[in-house]
Amino acid sequence: MSLRINDIAPDFSAETTQGPIHFHEWIADGWAVLFSHPKNFTPVCTTELGAMAGLEQEFTKRGVKIIGISVDPVESHGKWKNDIKTATGFDVGYPLIGDKDLKVAKLYDMLPAGAGESSEGRTPADNATVRSVFVIGPDKKIKLILTYPMTTGRNFNEILRAIDSIQLTAKHQVATPANWQQGEDVIITAAVSNEDAISRFGSFDTVLPYLRKTKQPTG
Repeated sequence: MSLRINDIAPDFSAETTQGPIHFHEWIADGWAVLFSHPKNFTPVCTTELGAMAGLEQEFTKRGVKIIGISVDPVESHGKWKNDIKTATGFDVGYPLIGDKDLKVAKLYDMLPAGAGESSEGRTPADNATVRSVFVIGPDKKIKLILTYPMTTGRNFNEILRAIDSIQLTAKHQVATPANWQQGEDVIITAAVSNEDAISRFGSFDTVLPYLRKTKQPTG
């Protein structure tokens, strides 16, 4: 099954470092980031899990839960967390899913159906495509998908930036331009007439007939 933006994020049950979960129940009425890893004790992933731990409060401020997944047993995750602390200085306080039977990796289209039924004996290269980030909204729909190669560490500040945009544009009929940062001007969507734009946003600048900018809405 191929997953796209606005698809319902597949539900599943799994063991984690914080006990068993049912994914949709775990998300509840909030936002979530699910980010995946091809193998425990891999160098790039070790830095990523620590970086995410260091930014956890930033995600919490936005009402976003974090959950990681690696195609190894939960028991192995506990040992990996010690290495992550040594390498990055951060304790991983969010749950890590154990996906030793590859079910979640297949469910989220990160591995093909014929990949087998066990993580045993598989190398990181065998699981190289298990390197995706999924941002999931309160409606359980996928809002963003990013997939990275194994040699490129993820930029979690960019993921926070994208979440700021996604949450803002979910509330207001605006879009965000390239390289937008919190507090900068936004784009008024085509569905909003000039008259409605004035009543909603107070004023705007017409850059092109189809490109109107205004101050970032608040509230």
